[in-house]
Formats: sequence, C-alpha cells, structure tokens
Amino acid sequence: MSFEHWDEIRTAFHVARRGTVSGAAEALGVHHATVIRHVDALEARLGVKLFQRHARGYTPTEAGEDLLRVAQATDDQFAQLAGRLKGQDADVSGELVLTSISGLAPVLAPVLRAFQEAHPEVVLRYLTGERLFRLEYGEAHVAVRAGAAPEEPDNVVQPFFRQAMGLYAAPSYARAHGLPERLDAFGAHRFVGHDSAEPRAPFDIWMARNVPRDRIVFRSLDVRAQEQAILAGAGIGFLPPWTVAANPDLHEVMPPREDWGAPLWLVTHVDLHRSFKVQALLKALKDWARTETGT
Repeated sequence: MSFEHWDEIRTAFHVARRGTVSGAAEALGVHHATVIRHVDALEARLGVKLFQRHARGYTPTEAGEDLLRVAQATDDQFAQLAGRLKGQDADVSGELVLTSISGLAPVLAPVLRAFQEAHPEVVLRYLTGERLFRLEYGEAHVAVRAGAAPEEPDNVVQPFFRQAMGLYAAPSYARAHGLPERLDAFGAHRFVGHDSAEPRAPFDIWMARNVPRDRIVFRSLDVRAQEQAILAGAGIGFLPPWTVAANPDLHEVMPPREDWGAPLWLVTHVDLHRSFKVQALLKALKDWARTETGT
C-alpha cells in the first residue's frame, strides 16, 4: 500500500466510523457509489474482507478494526500537521481515546466531564480493563499506566500521581467477623484480593505475601468488582482514598503505607503527543493532579 491509496483507506475509515455507506458518503461529500467502489477496491488490493455487509450497514471485521486504528492515528497526524502549517491552534475536536484501569474511573470521570464542557466538540472514548491498549497501533491517544515507568521507545511518559491504598473492612464484615488487631491474626479472617497468583500492584503483592492464599476468599481481576465486594462485607481489602472518603463508615484495618502506593503515569505516543487535543487532555489531567494531590 502507498500514499496514492489514501483516499480508499480514508473512505473505509469513515465507513467503519459511521457504519453505513450513506453515512460515509455524507461525511466525505461524495456519492455513495464512490464509497462502495473505494471499499471494494481496497479489499481487492489487500486480499481481505474489511467489512461484514448486512441489512443495517457495514460492520468491520478484525482486519477492518486494524485498518480503523491505523487510519485514526494517521488522520490525527494529518490534523496535527495541518495546524502546524497554518501556524495556529487547531480546534480541540473529534474522537479522543483515554485508557486506564477501571479503578480510576471515579477519579477520572469528573475530570473528563469538565474537559468535555470546555471542549464540547470532543467525542470521548474511555477504555478500561486489564488489557494494555497499544498506543503505537492507535488504540488510544492517552494511557494512564500504573507501576514502573513504561519503557517503550516511541512513548512519551510523564508522572501523573501516586495512588495511595489502605486496608479496610465494611461495617457488616466487622459485625460478623470482628477486626484483626495484629498481622498474625490475618489467618482467621476473610480477604478480597486479586485473582492472579502473581499480581503486579505493590499492595496486591503485599497481600499475596502476608495473607494465606486460602483466606483470600473473594478474588477478581477487576478492581471495581473487588471494591464492591469489600463494601458489601465479603472481606477485608485494599481501597483508594476516594472510595474511603465516599464511605466514611468503613473500618481502617491498616492505614495507607508508602510501599503499598503505586505510581501512575501519563503515556502518549510520540507521533500524537503534540497534537492539540492530546495536549489539552494532558493539561486537564495534570492540572487536576496538581490541585488534588499536590503532584
């Protein structure tokens, strides 16, 4: 594939985003027959089906999803280039993708809401989960990563804030089981923790080393599921300060410790790092961290 086929790729990109030939034609300002011709030609050139055709429109295949990610990143880079060539700021608009672990949603959601109020033309996608979305493939514009600083050579990595964690129990758990007064009493209690036998977060590693495995009776890969289990009284577990602040009746089993904290990083790909919308989101996130955490 070469630059001369960009029109076909751009057409397929809009079909994937809109889901219909007519929607893509409207966005591009061309006849629907041109859209069909471009998609057919691109599929023939690549030798793969990019879309499943059905009565409601076009759904990208796995190959189509790959094309969508590459085209999104390329489209963003063109917009960034155009703004630089004009010598003026471009509008902060279009699709913007942020990814983080789900446990940060209570913190990030209000920041993102305020960001969209300031930039109403932005369509925000917030992706959470255990899987690391790959910035080099255009799966996200900004990633919030925890733990050791990412070392991928094409990424720009900036400190965000340090996530504190303490050990807590719900009132219902305390009524049913009491609370441990010493570390050597943990074996008589029930805990909520990570489902992996080799977790990565510092606080999960500490639990794996200090709590008998058979006493971690509620396990999940999803930190939000763990949080809800702790609040429901399923066991003692780690919670961040914003959850504790929202639930003042929680019992503190052990206060936050420095070695339980996990550094968080803002990560962008070098190709899109200077784009206007990425810089606007980074500024909003860093301003929040500076105000709320002193970072």
